[in-house]
Amino acid sequence: MTPRRIETLALPGIPLVQPGDDLCDLILSALGRADVTLRRDDVIVVAQKIVSKAEGRYATLGDITPSAEAVALGAEVDKDPRLIELILGESTRVVRQRPGLLIVEHRLGFVLANAGIDASNVEPTNGDERVLLLPQDPDRSCKQLRAAIAGITGTTPAVIINDSIGRAWRYGTVGTAIGVSGLRSLLDLRGDKDLFGRELRVSTVGLADELAATASVVQGEGAEGTPVALIRGFAPEAEDGTVGELLRGENEDLFR
Repeated sequence: MTPRRIETLALPGIPLVQPGDDLCDLILSALGRADVTLRRDDVIVVAQKIVSKAEGRYATLGDITPSAEAVALGAEVDKDPRLIELILGESTRVVRQRPGLLIVEHRLGFVLANAGIDASNVEPTNGDERVLLLPQDPDRSCKQLRAAIAGITGTTPAVIINDSIGRAWRYGTVGTAIGVSGLRSLLDLRGDKDLFGRELRVSTVGLADELAATASVVQGEGAEGTPVALIRGFAPEAEDGTVGELLRGENEDLFR
């Protein structure tokens, strides 16, 4: 059933995450500071950046030796060839390119700019610029975090990892699910009826993306320091979907 009311809360006091940090412990501590006890109808949404940091998905540009392909492509799109080398290593192919923009198909199936590699809110090391790659397997990261939370609290909320991703046709990034556990990513409404009894024939809802975007409003995009949000009242069915459910295959994609 569609909820008539949900609440969204940015959890306070999440510190700067370091490789090896226990995200479960950080999240449960933040819930305690907010005086919130987990419920079954909760969804925990975690920003990609802190998951990648905890998993040590850093790369230092000074350590990268770009290939000839990366040098040539870097000149075409006006980007650091060392960054290009990392992007190519995380991608299966280049989809679109122009000066200042490189759209690729990530090895996980996402189509996005720069393979999701980002330097914002990433501290340098010994004066060398570092960047952060997407988690190795975001669905797996969600499952592990969900299991850890359940093991300590006895409550099993759904977990989403979200990231800010641009969209075709429109300006502006939007919070998008790149990992999920504990709910269906794609809600299939085909066969349901509309207000006038007509059967829905093509209606599917990117449920995980809608929740990811809801959370991103309170997480923020800059220096807010609130990378974890709690969505309460949605009451997802306990189904373990995957983000792959949301990815349109190339044979159905008119823009690839």
